[in-house]
Amino acid sequence: MTSAQVDTDKAPEEGYERGLNSRQVQMIAIGGAIGVGLFLGAGANIAKAGPSIILMYALAGVIIFFIMRALGELLLYRPVSGSFAEYSREFLGPFFGYFTGWTYWLMWVVTGMAELTAAAIYIHYWFPDIPQWVSALVFLVLLFVANLISVKLFGEIEFWFSMVKVTAIIGMIVIGVGVLALGFSQAGDTAAVSNLWEFDGFFPKGIGSSLMTLQGVMFAYLAVELVGVTAGESENPEKTLPKAINTLPWRIALFYVGALTVILAVVKWTEFAEGVSPFVEAFTVIGIPAGAGIVNFVVLTAALSSCNSGMYSTGRMLRTLADNGEAPRVFNKLSSTKTPAIGIAVSVVFMAIGVVLNYLVPEKAFGYVTSVATAAGIWTWLMILISHVLYRRKVVAGRLPASSFPAPGGSVCSYIAIAFLLFVTCLIAYDADARVCLYVMAGWAAALGIGWFVLRSRNPQITERPGEPEFEKIG
Repeated sequence: MTSAQVDTDKAPEEGYERGLNSRQVQMIAIGGAIGVGLFLGAGANIAKAGPSIILMYALAGVIIFFIMRALGELLLYRPVSGSFAEYSREFLGPFFGYFTGWTYWLMWVVTGMAELTAAAIYIHYWFPDIPQWVSALVFLVLLFVANLISVKLFGEIEFWFSMVKVTAIIGMIVIGVGVLALGFSQAGDTAAVSNLWEFDGFFPKGIGSSLMTLQGVMFAYLAVELVGVTAGESENPEKTLPKAINTLPWRIALFYVGALTVILAVVKWTEFAEGVSPFVEAFTVIGIPAGAGIVNFVVLTAALSSCNSGMYSTGRMLRTLADNGEAPRVFNKLSSTKTPAIGIAVSVVFMAIGVVLNYLVPEKAFGYVTSVATAAGIWTWLMILISHVLYRRKVVAGRLPASSFPAPGGSVCSYIAIAFLLFVTCLIAYDADARVCLYVMAGWAAALGIGWFVLRSRNPQITERPGEPEFEKIG
C-alpha cells in the first residue's frame, strides 16, 4: 500500500530561511557526535572501566543509531523545526509537547553554561592573565551575534568547528596506527594492541563498573539529535537528513570506537585519570611537540561548538512553544534575517547567569550541570522513541502515511532503545553523585506542571490534541 504525502496544512510554513546546505547539515551531524564528553570526559570513564570503555561507547552508539533512525522516520513524515517537541505533541498529547520543548531548552541552556565557562578556562592555557569572566563574556557575545545574523553563518561556524574536531581525531588515529605499526616515537617500545587486555584483562574492574560508565558515555552523545532541529531550515531535508543519519554508524565507529581503541593500544589504560584528556595524554606519551596546545585548541572549539548549537536550538524551541501558546507570544517573532532573535537573546541571558554561577560556586557545579543535561537528554530521546512507536502503530492501522525513510525493524529497535535508556536512568539513580540530577529534574517537572496548570486555566484550548492529517490511501 502506498500513500500520498501529508496535507501541507499539517506542516505549516514556519518562516525560517532554508539556508543550511548539505555540506553544513552533514558536518552539524558529525559535530553533534563529537563533543567535550569524548575529548575530556573519556579520561574518567577509562579510569573506571579500562579498555572495556570501548565496548560501552560502541553499545551506546548502537542505541543512538536506533534513536536517530526513529527520529529520521518522523522527520521525513513531517519535517518541522520543532522536531521532537512537535512529535510529542502530536502522538502523546499537548502536555508532552510542552514538557519536551521546555526540557530540551533547559538541556541546552545548562550545557551552554558549562561549555561557555569551560571555553574560558581553556583560554587560560595561553592567556592566564585574562580574567575568566572576560573570556566567557567575549565568546558569549560573539556567538550571540553570529546566531542573530543568519542561519547560514551559524551553519558555517558549526562546519568549521566540526572540521577542527574531525581533523584532530583522524590525525590521532593515523599517528597512533603509525606508532603501533612502525614503532616510531617515544611510545614505540610500549605501544601494542595487547595493551587492550594485558593489564588485568579487558574488564579490569568488573562488568558492573563498566556498566556504571554508561551515564557518562551517554553525555558524550548529547547533541547528536540536533540534526532534527535543523529540519525546518535545511535546503533539501528529504535528501540531506537521511544521508546525515545513515552515516552515523561509521562516524561513531571511527571517532569513538576507533580513536579510543588506538589510544588505549598506544597508552596503557592505567595512565588515565579523571580530568586527564585521553588525547592530551596520548600526544604527551608519543612526544609530539605542542601536543597539549593542539588538543587544548581542539577542546576549545568543541566547547564553543556546543554553545553555538545551544543558542541555535533554544531559540527555535522557544518559538515552537510560543506557536502553541506554551511560551510568551513574543518568542514567535522572527527578525529581518529570519532568526528567532528574542528567543535566542533570552536563552543567552540565562547562559550568562550560568557563567556568573560557575564563577562563584565550586567546580563540582560542573558535574551537576552536565548530569542535569544528561537527564534532560534522556527524556528527549525517550520522547522521540515513544512518538516513533505510536506513529508506527498509526501507519500500520492506515491512519497516517508511511514515511519515505522507515526505521529498520519497525518499532522493535525503538523498544530496545527505550529499555536501554530506562536502564541508564536506573544507573544514574544508583550513583550517589549523579542522582542529584534526578532531584533537579523532579523539581523541574513540578515547576512545569504548575506552569501547565496556569496555562490551561488561562487558555483551555492548549489542551486540545492536534488532529490527524488527512491523506489518501491508494491500493
